Amino acid sequence: MGYFRELPNIEYQSPYSNRISSSSYITVKNLFRRMKIRDDLQNVFTVFNKFTISDGDRPDTVALDLYGKSSLDWVVLTTAGIINVRDQWPLSSKELYNFTVSKYGLTEINEIKHYETIEVKNSRGNVIVPKGRIVDEKRQDGMIEDENGNVIGPNIIDYFVDYYDGGNKRVSGNDVRVGISNYEYESNLNEEKRNIFVLRSEYLQQFLNDIRNEMTYKRSSQYVNDKLIRTENTRITI
Repeated sequence: MGYFRELPNIEYQSPYSNRISSSSYITVKNLFRRMKIRDDLQNVFTVFNKFTISDGDRPDTVALDLYGKSSLDWVVLTTAGIINVRDQWPLSSKELYNFTVSKYGLTEINEIKHYETIEVKNSRGNVIVPKGRIVDEKRQDGMIEDENGNVIGPNIIDYFVDYYDGGNKRVSGNDVRVGISNYEYESNLNEEKRNIFVLRSEYLQQFLNDIRNEMTYKRSSQYVNDKLIRTENTRITI
């Protein structure tokens, strides 16, 4: 609710048939106004700290820990660039399990979704195969011929990688790829959401002052006061 308290208001002409007169107005929050960090501060890394969201953390608990007020949860979300909490904030362990079961079914959560490469280095420490590349379980290695030399089909074997390291080398199967289950896949996506940037507490008041200044209306034909404009219809100037 702290976020909405910072938003300015709009009065617009009541659309209801039982309104007292044509001068009856309804006051609502101006949701067209969006809070954001000043452009000149977005790339100033000294203003922010890296923060890892722990299991079970919520925006309000993080705000309480960082700024002493849970109502400043919107500051955490704004500085982290999070617009949709449901999609961009990591799930708790229990929520993740329930989500995965709901999406794949209880019997399918441990089934293989795809295969990913394991990092492979040569004798000099150079990376030949990077970690995490999605690959097939099997690869084609030439063709199979019958005793008369007729091609009868492709030779399909475990996924492999050939490279030169003082001689021809091959890594295959579990030495180069690993199966990722449906649960592991969703868990990995969830973990990627844990690392965010948060505003350092010593810059909080400056940030709030900037936001409140941005939420102040400039004088116009719709201007009533710094926190209120009035419009006769749904065409609103922001």
